[in-house]
Amino acid sequence: MPTSPWYTLDTAEPQPRLALRGAWRMVHLAEIEQTLRELPEVLSVDAAELVEIDSAAALVLLRALPPQARWQGLSEVPARIIERVREHLQAAAAPQPTPPPTALAQLGRQTLALRELLLGHLNFFGATMVALGEALRRPQLLRLRELTVQVEQTGLNAVPVVALVTLLIGVVIAYLLGLQAEQYGANIFVVDGVAIGATREFAPIIVAVIVAGRSGASFTAQLGAMRLTEETDAIQTLGLSTMQVLVLPRVLALMLVLPLLVFVGDVMSIVGAMAIADPMLGITPGAFLARLRESLDLRHVLVGLSKAPVFALVIAVIGARMGMTVGKDTRAVGAATTSTVVQGIVAVILLDAGFAILLQSLGW
Repeated sequence: MPTSPWYTLDTAEPQPRLALRGAWRMVHLAEIEQTLRELPEVLSVDAAELVEIDSAAALVLLRALPPQARWQGLSEVPARIIERVREHLQAAAAPQPTPPPTALAQLGRQTLALRELLLGHLNFFGATMVALGEALRRPQLLRLRELTVQVEQTGLNAVPVVALVTLLIGVVIAYLLGLQAEQYGANIFVVDGVAIGATREFAPIIVAVIVAGRSGASFTAQLGAMRLTEETDAIQTLGLSTMQVLVLPRVLALMLVLPLLVFVGDVMSIVGAMAIADPMLGITPGAFLARLRESLDLRHVLVGLSKAPVFALVIAVIGARMGMTVGKDTRAVGAATTSTVVQGIVAVILLDAGFAILLQSLGW
């Protein structure tokens, strides 16, 4: 019959019985734990001779015994201590690993997240319109200095990259159309395709994508950094509206400059096409311009320019809202900036498809 200063193990019975005795205290915890490691599986515990036990010793004892062990002879105080320690052990037990979500569950979560995102954008758009209405009623609320700064940053500073990209797009479109038209001797119709396609579709959507990646991301990064450094809280503490001070100048500036950038894109696309038309297709600049005057109707240019303010409004609202609602940590600012670019590009493409369907139904 194995014994120790703290227990006696009776192995004569069919099931080993552990008889506790003495004082189980933390001062002897190392020795108690060492002896308990040598125990076989015990299903019965007799605590009639247990004098006292503290929580540390109770924890070691319960970890050494199987959960189904039967207790007998416990006095009131040791029983209360052991029960309390058992409750903490059960609460601290490792949770069962949850199975991975099914494809349907993931689809549902993504759908709900998209719904919340769209509702947030819609609410922010409404708040922006309210701020615009207040500025129209009280023009002194509009901060012209901030508006001028944003016009420079989003418009003038973007002209070089817009001009370069649209120039190259014009070259590529003319080159690809020319390869096909040359087979049928219809070289001159390349002018029609480039002029109408660039002014009506390619230039507006490409310029909007550039602005979404440049200005939209800039709005989110700027406003997110201001939120991170609590500058937005300071503005509200001063009794000012963040919509009037931060959001509205950015929205108005982008709506003002994007039609101008689209016009620059129209011109540079045509210039790029004209530059490659002479060496590739034998269309001289004079012949190119003469055909351009015949084929390019003003309504195509106006259709492209009319899309620009709508694209600008959506891009600015998305960028400003993502910046104003970003979490207050640097990682959240970076994630929000990336999300703004993706959302802005997707929104521009969807709006362009909507414009195409609407204008087609109107016969424009």
